[in-house]
Amino acid sequence: MSTAPLEAVGTPAPTAYRYRWLVMTVVIIADVMDLIDGTVAQLAGPSIRRDIGGSETTLQWILAAYTLAFAVGLITSARLGDIVGRRPMFIIGMAGFAVSSLACGLAPNADALIAFRVLQGLFGATMIPQGLAMVKQSFPPEELQKAFIPFGPIMGLSAVLGPILGGFLIDADIAGTGWRAIFLINVPIGIVGAVLSWRYLPQVPKVPGARLDPLGSLLITVGCAGLIYALVQGRELGWPVWLYGVIVASLAVFVVFVWSEQRSSHPIIEPTLFTHRGFVAGVVFLSTFFVSMVGLGLVMSLFMQLGLGFSAQHAAIAQTPYALGMSIGAVLSGALLGPKLGRHVLHLGLAITIAGVAWFGLVAGGLEHGASAWHLAGPFLVAGLGSGLIFAPLFDLILADLGDNEVGSGSGLLNAVQQFSGALGVAVLGTLFFHLLPAHGFSLSTRWVTWATLACYAVSFLTAFLLPLKAREDATAH
Repeated sequence: MSTAPLEAVGTPAPTAYRYRWLVMTVVIIADVMDLIDGTVAQLAGPSIRRDIGGSETTLQWILAAYTLAFAVGLITSARLGDIVGRRPMFIIGMAGFAVSSLACGLAPNADALIAFRVLQGLFGATMIPQGLAMVKQSFPPEELQKAFIPFGPIMGLSAVLGPILGGFLIDADIAGTGWRAIFLINVPIGIVGAVLSWRYLPQVPKVPGARLDPLGSLLITVGCAGLIYALVQGRELGWPVWLYGVIVASLAVFVVFVWSEQRSSHPIIEPTLFTHRGFVAGVVFLSTFFVSMVGLGLVMSLFMQLGLGFSAQHAAIAQTPYALGMSIGAVLSGALLGPKLGRHVLHLGLAITIAGVAWFGLVAGGLEHGASAWHLAGPFLVAGLGSGLIFAPLFDLILADLGDNEVGSGSGLLNAVQQFSGALGVAVLGTLFFHLLPAHGFSLSTRWVTWATLACYAVSFLTAFLLPLKAREDATAH
């Protein structure tokens, strides 16, 4: 799920574009497809493995392949939008997302599905960063805030209904498609989105002199992919010495990437971003928070389906309090608490999240087969409420100290960090879960992963003290 502001490039049109509301509709379609695809795939893992096989790491790769590809794709796609044009990049991304979704739905085996998930993530990253620039180009300044009013509720509703729809599609087994339906449903939606994009999206001026940094793009891709591969595959391969070498090499590649960016005339990440203490602290906060949230989300889904024997639809309904709490928290934070409390709303949200996650750990550790979803409703609602309080103001707080010329690059980087951290959480917490499972069983393994998650949230809590006190006043949308 993407929560960062879309790439803040482009200026509002002086006059209203005739099809401006269709532009907003297309951008919302793109974001909803990305949001639902991540949450639904998390739910579908056990069903996929039962149907086409694969190891325990397959359950991790189904998520990590998409989010990792999305993260590294975001690094370069925003800059490509400056060079090639926002409109063609968006159309390519939308059409490619539909085609790769079809490929996922027809995948004959687990390896093919993972490969197609990579393509899906890359095409998702191609379209998502282009949206805000085209919206800003389409609406006059006096309508821009009004234009974003439906965005938050629609995304919140999608977060609530997406997993329920996915669980229904999997259990309904329409025409024998089973889990494949969660990918196939993207095809008609993507086709409609691509047609609307072709007919109605505006032309956004290219950025004069914009260039790509091929070396930087290659280095960040290799570093991210190597680290996630080693962490996901390590347990299954028995942690051979060469795999530790992959981890060390990946970290070395990150160092070379930083060195390369400092010397590049067209860096993909603005080097001055890291001269701001608040932004650096924000990257740490974002990383630890999303490692915890996304990684624990996978473990929750596995615990319910494999440990408690829930069906996909039952698990989806059981998670509804979490999504509902998240939506309520986001509304409260965005409309009231965020502007009033500033960064303190992050501490409030984290305290509530920690309470909910700790409650879940205590409950999960004592549950056996046949437990009701009502056992989990309270912890899920509390944890979701706390997380929702964090989402609304988070990116505006992290970006508060940046100059206007740095906000676009900063928001793009934050979105990429969010996605990469999600993949890292799946890799680390998923691997920990499967490592503990043979000796401790589902309940105790889930409890131990919960305690590891709380340690990450504690780092987030401490790091929040280094963030700016107030958010940017000129924030447009999330």
